[in-house]
Amino acid sequence: MQGYIIDIKAVKDDDLIVSILTENQIYTTYRFYGARHSNINVGYKIDFELESNMRSSIPRLKDVIQLGFEWIFDNEKLYCWQRFIKLFYPHLKDIEDIDNFYFKLLDKLSHKMIKQNAKRAICKSYLKLLQHEGRLHTDFTCFLCENEILEDISLVRSFMPVHSTCTYSKAFKIKKVEELFFEKSLILFEDEEVDYLWNILLQGL
Repeated sequence: MQGYIIDIKAVKDDDLIVSILTENQIYTTYRFYGARHSNINVGYKIDFELESNMRSSIPRLKDVIQLGFEWIFDNEKLYCWQRFIKLFYPHLKDIEDIDNFYFKLLDKLSHKMIKQNAKRAICKSYLKLLQHEGRLHTDFTCFLCENEILEDISLVRSFMPVHSTCTYSKAFKIKKVEELFFEKSLILFEDEEVDYLWNILLQGL
């Protein structure tokens, strides 16, 4: 079985509770501490087995093999990847059975990050997530005043569109945001603007 580690919590004696996103399910597993165990961390893609225990409702995580990425030693890409992956746990923690969209999204993203800038690739994937969940608001109605946005536009958490005058936050030309939302393209955005979008994304999925 393969999956992405989206959360790790330390428990007694250096044991771990590990949450893993697989193609159709999120598993909460128990990882015993041991010198022979391979290192695991949030964001790692792993191949693993689960062992049921009559004394515990949580299966034991065993036979873990890390499935590395080509960019795993690129510290900047790994840092961005892990920060993005950490957001999946609070977003999906109350769901056990899920469709395969999230797993495939991460598979495609991990491949795109081989050649693409990490923040740009992640922001584009996030837009696809918002669209999949029906939360990408392309009608450009201000979230705060509920009036149509005709000129400069600002974005808040979950890339919700608002008037820049309603939030006194960074304004974008509406044509740039249209291309962002409809084409999933950041080609018109400068690096500092991508950083701005990235910080919005980090507020939560």
